[in-house]
Amino acid sequence: MESPAGAGTGKEKRITPFTDEELEYFRQLILKKRQAALEDIERMRAQLADAREQAENDTAYSFHMADAGTDAMEREKLYLMIGRQQKYIGYLDRALERIENKTYGICKVTGKPISKERLEAVPHTEISIAAKLKQKR
Repeated sequence: MESPAGAGTGKEKRITPFTDEELEYFRQLILKKRQAALEDIERMRAQLADAREQAENDTAYSFHMADAGTDAMEREKLYLMIGRQQKYIGYLDRALERIENKTYGICKVTGKPISKERLEAVPHTEISIAAKLKQKR
């Protein structure tokens, strides 16, 4: 196998250890995860809209300060979850770019192939398990 020393510098240089069929499998897997994340974001935005509408309908007599705090905390949690999903979509988009430029499945730390099992579990990963364990030390 060719050394990935030129990773990221080669224009159409294929350094992925995967065949075009395997890359298509991962592309479909990533697209499904991306679609699910987009649906999660839409669901959470609908919850935020419902919460805002509910807050507008509450009168001073039917609303307690503790309820206001709880509602604010729930809204904040939704905003954080939406942000997290948007970040995840960014990771998935970068993985799709690596599939396109045939660099998918190469560890950016070690330069060695990432196992298919790891990529099936975490298809947007850029590092192998060995590199991940090394980071944790």
